[in-house]
Amino acid sequence: MGQGPEKGTLASRLCFITGSSDIEILLASGVKWVQYREKGKTRKDIFFEALKIREITKAFGACLIINDYADIAMAVDADGVHLGQDDLPLSEARKIMGSRIIGISTHSVQEALEAERGGADYIGFGSIFHTTTKEVGAPKGVEGLKSVTDALSIPVVAIGGIKPHNVSAVLETGCDGIAVSSGLLEGDVKANVQRFLSLLY
Repeated sequence: MGQGPEKGTLASRLCFITGSSDIEILLASGVKWVQYREKGKTRKDIFFEALKIREITKAFGACLIINDYADIAMAVDADGVHLGQDDLPLSEARKIMGSRIIGISTHSVQEALEAERGGADYIGFGSIFHTTTKEVGAPKGVEGLKSVTDALSIPVVAIGGIKPHNVSAVLETGCDGIAVSSGLLEGDVKANVQRFLSLLY
């Protein structure tokens, strides 16, 4: 198995969500957690791309989570899988993943509590703000995030439209981490990573 964190903790407070872009420069800049999300390719292509990303993340000692596909996560020796509400049920994914990390995307307190009861290692919650990266309905805002962090005992990772200018409001809710895509890639990547890390730690 890879470089995953201890049970009940996150690999980092900053998760980079990516297809395949700019991974090496982000890792070199201090990112320690990569979530590979690819919706537009075949499972075969996703497997081979994930395999390359696993090699890169291992070289940097970083955690790799694969979106959607528990079989591909296992095949490339990823640290875990992240599942949406329409993906493989958590109980079935656990049979495949064993003790590896399983994260669940949630959009309400009810979904978050269900994931916690089902044995998820962490939940993603959002979208917090408006985002063009993924369509997940109306933004939940920091108020919605706060209601989830108050209700759960497992780590909560906020996602959706998080940028350096609004991350402080997100962290004030008590969430454990943030997942960012475009907020890291727009402009100077290295400076973006350093700014987020300085705000998170």
